[in-house]
Amino acid sequence: METKEKKSINYYMRSLHRDLGFLAIGLTIIYALSGIILIYRDTDFLKKERNIEQHLSPNLTESDLGMALHMRNFQVLSADGETISFSNGTYNKVTGLATYSQKALPQFLEQFNKLHKTSSRNIVHWFPVIYGVLLLFLAISSFWMYKPKSKMFRRGLIFAGSGIVLAIVVLFLI
Repeated sequence: METKEKKSINYYMRSLHRDLGFLAIGLTIIYALSGIILIYRDTDFLKKERNIEQHLSPNLTESDLGMALHMRNFQVLSADGETISFSNGTYNKVTGLATYSQKALPQFLEQFNKLHKTSSRNIVHWFPVIYGVLLLFLAISSFWMYKPKSKMFRRGLIFAGSGIVLAIVVLFLI
């Protein structure tokens, strides 16, 4: 008669760490790539120019136009009679038609970046929250990979502590 061997917490943590780690690989690749692209959002890296026509309310003031177009650093270049000219476009006060060009990432990359920028009001916000919890679990469960008195465990603690210190130093440099 076989007796079932009681499995330790180490066994379960290692199994969960392994399985969830494989799941996290795909998520990490997407988040890492979109995070790198977000770092360069203030440049034209991978961006293509798009021509946009947008119908707005007629007779907008210069400040209202900037708010309606949701443009950062909106600046009017000239305003004469019916037309307001701004960087990369024009607005017709009579018809309300704004035509301008804008540089943007390809649509699929824009979707990836939305994962980083999602707000708590959006139902999709649970995806990055769950991913963050998954990464936190993987970080903590890694301490069950080695016995606490082993050389590798102590080495892991040193690297983990170094990572925390490095993150704090970088935060002070920003």
